[in-house]
Amino acid sequence: MAGEGGRVEENERLKPSTTPQAIASRLENLILDGVFRPGQLLPSERRLCERLGVARSSLREALGTLRSKGVIITRQGRGSEVAPLVEAPYVTPLMHLFREHPRTLYDLLEVRALLEGESASLAANRGTPSDRVLITRRYREMADYVEKAGSIDVERLARLDHAFHLAICQASHNPVLMHTLSSLTDLLLSSVFASVKHLYHRPDSRDMINRQHARLHRAVVEGKAQLARRVALEHLSAISEQLREIDAEGQRLERAAMRLEEW
Repeated sequence: MAGEGGRVEENERLKPSTTPQAIASRLENLILDGVFRPGQLLPSERRLCERLGVARSSLREALGTLRSKGVIITRQGRGSEVAPLVEAPYVTPLMHLFREHPRTLYDLLEVRALLEGESASLAANRGTPSDRVLITRRYREMADYVEKAGSIDVERLARLDHAFHLAICQASHNPVLMHTLSSLTDLLLSSVFASVKHLYHRPDSRDMINRQHARLHRAVVEGKAQLARRVALEHLSAISEQLREIDAEGQRLERAAMRLEEW
């Protein structure tokens, strides 16, 4: 009997708690893990009850808790959506200065190298089979567009490029790292846009970027953490170096032209 009692107690400990507080905690974890993203509508109450195995009354109380914390927003006739988890950085004066002054692009590339190098390493170590499927899907969307597009739409390719890197970051399973990068989406897209706009029309630069993306994808999905970090750092370092050379070339041309002008 004692043995049976011990098994019952163990089963009770293993069974997920269905109290409103526990349900709210489970939903918060899903948001932290990026399953539900800022601005995304939550599934219907019926669907959530089915997936979580909880009663609707307990779920509603849990949603009320999240609403009171500001984690979700409920709109009449629309449902509940995940609230912005950080203040939108692009509306601050500092973000305006970053966007309007191109010289900060190189500072941003340094920050990307720090964050994306580590996220690539963590993704290679921690990524699940589902993560690898998503990373591969995002890589293929980008690579297929490059291969099949007659002329490149710079903005579209920049978004596909960013989505690939974001999928790698999500596979790091570090919510702080993931949400830090997500909060900088506007700035990160500007750096990707700059690299695509200024480098992709150059055959050597285009081949380099495509090669590095392929190596990064392979290193992450094959679980080679050190290689993944190295390739991510090399990728961003090479982009920064080539953009600096373009800047320097432009300044040389400008100085030469000014010498020809009469003042």
